[in-house]
Amino acid sequence: MPRTLCACFSHNAAMPPPTSAAAPAPTAITHAHAIRLALALSLGAAISLGITRFAYGLLLPPMRADLGWSYTLAGGMNTANAAGYLLGALAAPRLMRGLGPQRTLMLGALLASVFMGLSGFFTAAGPLLAQRLLAGVASAWVFIAGGLLAARLGTAHPSRAGLLLGLYYGGTGWGIVLSALLVPATLAWAAGGPHGWAWAWWALALACGLGTAVLAWPARVLPQEAVAVPPSAEARAQPAAPVFRWRDLGWALAGYGMFGVGYIGYMTFVVALLREQGASGTAVTVFYALLGVAVLASSRIWAGLLDRCKGGQALALLCALLGVATVLPALTAAWPVVLLSGLVFGGVFLSVVASTTALVRHNLPPAAWASGISAFTIVFAAGQIVGPTVVGWIADGPGGLARGLVFSAAALLVGAGLAWQQKPLLLQNR
Repeated sequence: MPRTLCACFSHNAAMPPPTSAAAPAPTAITHAHAIRLALALSLGAAISLGITRFAYGLLLPPMRADLGWSYTLAGGMNTANAAGYLLGALAAPRLMRGLGPQRTLMLGALLASVFMGLSGFFTAAGPLLAQRLLAGVASAWVFIAGGLLAARLGTAHPSRAGLLLGLYYGGTGWGIVLSALLVPATLAWAAGGPHGWAWAWWALALACGLGTAVLAWPARVLPQEAVAVPPSAEARAQPAAPVFRWRDLGWALAGYGMFGVGYIGYMTFVVALLREQGASGTAVTVFYALLGVAVLASSRIWAGLLDRCKGGQALALLCALLGVATVLPALTAAWPVVLLSGLVFGGVFLSVVASTTALVRHNLPPAAWASGISAFTIVFAAGQIVGPTVVGWIADGPGGLARGLVFSAAALLVGAGLAWQQKPLLLQNR
């Protein structure tokens, strides 16, 4: 499991180890072909996270202004999406056992496209909350199934497994960049008409549909079964039964939960804050696109840190950087500072996720990796379910969105402090 595997956005049970069952190994796939397949698969990450989850932050200001929402309700939309994602992640293992990852990928992508489009046909809060919930469920199926297929692709080319997985998860950045280019332009085009934001939902749905069409290629080409890989000497030397106790990584788990609370508040509300500060549509496009570009580069920036740090230091450092990036727009509207905030945030937040995978690999036997990563998945999901609504509730009070982002930054800094307390287990004669 390479360090670039952002497993805590998914549900680890959905990614079982390769089996030894007879299956056609993709030995015919060349390195160049594998890279093209990984890039095509990356549209799954673009659809599931970059568009289905994060594009909403661009739509929040016009929807709130048009529909008279409180910030609490506006944040509740992303809370519903995060809750749906968790439900989808929990259901994904059984779904993939029944349909296979290829069909699960395509089903999730099709449904995500449909639910994104349906969001443009409603103005009442109830149906919109339902659409965000269902889109979250579908996006989880896309992300997890796509991740499994990318991992299988990596087994055919072990020397490039990290690159191939990095390309897949980097698709999140492509989705953010596309949203940054598409949504403001669509809003400007539809300005003056009733519920102009609906056209942006339909444009995003069309983008998801086109991405789904591209996904059909790797879904068709990649084999139905995992490549048979003999167990390593390390794996054979470990006990067969998972050995994991929550308290062993309790500090890191608590810190990661606070990361979930803090990061999602920024991604949900930072564009709304910039709009309140007078940023133009062009400025928002530049800010959000640069954030997406930084996401694309992030996996390579922090790889060495994740290799060196055996305890919670990497998680702590990255959370602290995010805390600083989050608070900057709340303190000043100076444009260079705002751009710096977006670049740092984009260049860090997915690596926080990767740091927990590295932490599990450094401190637990392979038989316990599934249990460890699942524990991080649960606390992360709880955090990002709570975060948007709480930040929105704070923003409805004195101080507005700036105060809400200060809370997000504080949550991230608290998470950094908690994670710093996590010591390497292997140094405790474990």
